[in-house]
Amino acid sequence: MKPLAVLERPFYATVRPLVDLLLKWGIRPNTITTFGTGLMLVSALAYGMGHVRIGGLLLLLSGLVDTIDGQVARRGAMVTRFGAFYDSTLDRIGDGATFIGIGTYLLLAPGIQYREAGVVLCMVAILASLVVSYERARAEGLGLDCAVGIAQRAERIVSIGLLSLLFGAGPGGVILEASVAILTLLALITIVQRAVHVHGAANAADLAGPDARE
Repeated sequence: MKPLAVLERPFYATVRPLVDLLLKWGIRPNTITTFGTGLMLVSALAYGMGHVRIGGLLLLLSGLVDTIDGQVARRGAMVTRFGAFYDSTLDRIGDGATFIGIGTYLLLAPGIQYREAGVVLCMVAILASLVVSYERARAEGLGLDCAVGIAQRAERIVSIGLLSLLFGAGPGGVILEASVAILTLLALITIVQRAVHVHGAANAADLAGPDARE
């Protein structure tokens, strides 16, 4: 079960009037997706320029938009294959941009403690977030469900955005570095969880029928 799953139902009930309004205005899901990614890119820029709390706020807002586009698509009967592809592609751009922005701040800001380690952590975080997403995409391409793991995208966005908004970078950037370190660790755990899950599901599918591997 996803850590934020318990909040999904009340959250969707809260944003439903906004979804209804967007549908009334004829706003397309891909337009909302593009706007959300724009927020993530501005968030990354804010991080890179040292405005960590603003970066966190914009990151949280982008996460909100990222959930609304799916609601608009489903409730407006506008779910398309290209829409799913477009959303997933822009999500990867946004994820990478966030850690690039944080890494830029840690690299250039004065007085940063553990500077080199923090920048390397951002690099690992980018790789880990891409692998987490790739595992799900590859598994679903094989006809297997892979929506598992302790730190899926929503959890990552909420965690780092909220910590940034509440605490900023912290003395010498240590709070921001610790946030990235924790999220990187959770993403690595998620990679293992998904690999184990797909291993079991793939073995079961192979026993039930022809091999689905390429």
